[in-house]
Amino acid sequence: MIDLLDRQFFQFALIAALLVGLCAPAVGTFIVQRRLALLGDGIGHVALTGVALGFLTGTAPVLTAVLVAVAGAVAIELVRARGRTSGDVALALMFYGGIAGGVLLMGIAPGGSNAKLNSYLFGAIASVTEQDIWIIGGLAVAVLAVVAFFGRELFVLCQDEEMARASGLPVRFLSLLIAVTAALTVVIAMRVVGLLLVSALMVIPVATSQQLTRGFRTTMLLAMLFGVIAAVGGLLASTASTRVPPGASIVLLALAGFVLALGVGKFVRRGRSQESTLTEPSTRAEEVV
Repeated sequence: MIDLLDRQFFQFALIAALLVGLCAPAVGTFIVQRRLALLGDGIGHVALTGVALGFLTGTAPVLTAVLVAVAGAVAIELVRARGRTSGDVALALMFYGGIAGGVLLMGIAPGGSNAKLNSYLFGAIASVTEQDIWIIGGLAVAVLAVVAFFGRELFVLCQDEEMARASGLPVRFLSLLIAVTAALTVVIAMRVVGLLLVSALMVIPVATSQQLTRGFRTTMLLAMLFGVIAAVGGLLASTASTRVPPGASIVLLALAGFVLALGVGKFVRRGRSQESTLTEPSTRAEEVV
């Protein structure tokens, strides 16, 4: 382990895992609250077209994935909000269009690109370069800044869109902001867990946290902690054996945490119900006095 810390590729991988573990659950908390858990999957399939476009044009696939993913996220939100198409149908359209576009462009791209595409589909955290770290770091700062500055407004929107509109909040802008932030998060995570598994790291830590706590802010912070544990733990598991894919190990570790939280959550909820039962009689007695 000490020898690995001295190696540059592992340092880059560890930084990427930490950033993804923080950003994915932070954005995922708003997505889950708004019942758009599959949004990350939809954007991930659209980002596949961006990666293929990068291979076709000879530019950085991460940068083209950012542009295409953001455009796709905006399109999903506009179709959902303005059109007569429901949210799940809008996501399905992006699913099919993203996959078809990615396959088409990869077929046109120069030979040898299909092997490289697997690192974006399933993750290749050990191959993260210094350039990737700078891009991922910049996107992570942008994502966390949005969560920090617009967290209260986004919370109101995710709780009740009509209430947010009645309160004078810019609902359309905030909805687009969530979609764009989710797109940036997908691009951040695609080198770590892959485009096909990125949504899992946005949803599973949040679902795990919801088993143990009730407050929105506490849920988000705990989900970010679970995300970091899953990302770093999965990375360490993959370094223990070269046959263990890092993306899959990260997601499976997150799922194991969810299963554990299911059992622990029952005792937590049982303890809360007992406390409320004990405090109610004393409260009523005070009211009578």
